[in-house]
Amino acid sequence: MTGNIRIMPCLDMRDGRVVKGVRFVDIRDAGDPAECARAYCEAGADELAMLDITATVENRPTLLEVVRRVADVTDIPFTVGGGVADLRSATAVLAAGADKISTSSAVFRQPELIGEMVREIGPEKVTVAIDVVQSGRMPSGYEVCIDGGRTATGADAIEWAKRVDDFGVRTILPTSKSTDGVKTGYDLPLIRRIKASTSAEVVASGGAGKLDHFHDAVLAGATILLAASVFHFKIIGITELKEHLRALGVDVTQASS
Repeated sequence: MTGNIRIMPCLDMRDGRVVKGVRFVDIRDAGDPAECARAYCEAGADELAMLDITATVENRPTLLEVVRRVADVTDIPFTVGGGVADLRSATAVLAAGADKISTSSAVFRQPELIGEMVREIGPEKVTVAIDVVQSGRMPSGYEVCIDGGRTATGADAIEWAKRVDDFGVRTILPTSKSTDGVKTGYDLPLIRRIKASTSAEVVASGGAGKLDHFHDAVLAGATILLAASVFHFKIIGITELKEHLRALGVDVTQASS
């Protein structure tokens, strides 16, 4: 079975608090970011993501003070997204303590920014997130949407993923609006298509609701398993998830005791 599978809880942020929504809306509070981050590190998470979900639409940078607070209590690789609109904001996020940045809307509008970030901060520190909506108008069946899922672009998501890959990005994070937060499973065809079309690692994101959904994502080609609701609201424990995957032959790190 594929090795190097990592578990990545995601802290979606709004107004300095962790929140979680369904299909990018219906937002509810899920706690303090530093407290959540500390708990996830203690629970055995392999990586951590934090996304400032309103930074782009509010036309502001990521809240760096929140990044610092989370970085202070985090001892695992830490990716920050939302409001990372250019090289300056990317380097500021890294200087605040993040290990990697994630960017989406800004680089869709200006793809040359991807190449600039890869050259200046390193391909291993750049994740490109691709939010999609299912659309029969697209050859692949998936359309890129930006601005937190608010703006359809008319661009085919798989073709965009190929362009991203051409810049040397090491990690692509696709999220399907149709599955986000609904706990019915990840959009497996989307994962398969991006895995087959690029050389990047694929992050499974949006839709995990039970243990088998994570295994399904591994079989589809994901190597990083991102989730929010099931971890925040203690539906699934990270130790429990790792034990389940290891029992199915998946090579994950040893769960914390």
